[in-house]
Amino acid sequence: MGLLIESVSKGGNVLLNVGPTGRGVIDYRAESALLKMGDWMKYNSRSIYGCTQAPEGIEAPENALLTYNPNTNRLYIHLLDYPLKNYTLKGMKCKIEYIQFLHDASEIQITKPYGHGEWVKKGLGENDVNIRLPVNKPNVEIPVIEVFLK
Repeated sequence: MGLLIESVSKGGNVLLNVGPTGRGVIDYRAESALLKMGDWMKYNSRSIYGCTQAPEGIEAPENALLTYNPNTNRLYIHLLDYPLKNYTLKGMKCKIEYIQFLHDASEIQITKPYGHGEWVKKGLGENDVNIRLPVNKPNVEIPVIEVFLK
């Protein structure tokens, strides 16, 4: 789904070539994939339609794809690999108004990192922001974070 997000949200098109089996029905695997894609789009389509690449100077976090809607001034972070609690947004300190998950509009807190180990010792850069995500991944294939920019 990563390539799909990248190509469609940046002005591309996707053609899904799903034909019937010899018995004239859609194969159950294709049908399952299409239903999952439709469910994901039901809640996350704002991160695709009307979006383009992120503005210059905004860096994609690790294991994520970015899309941006210039009309609403919202940045979308597609989490391809769900992180554990702390997630760093580099250079975003003075750019964020509000952050939420797109699928259910639950607020995501901007916090100081906590825990143990090398990651915490490194700390955040002067203009970096740490957000705290729930430990359990939301029940969507690819969670999307919606960032309301100033």
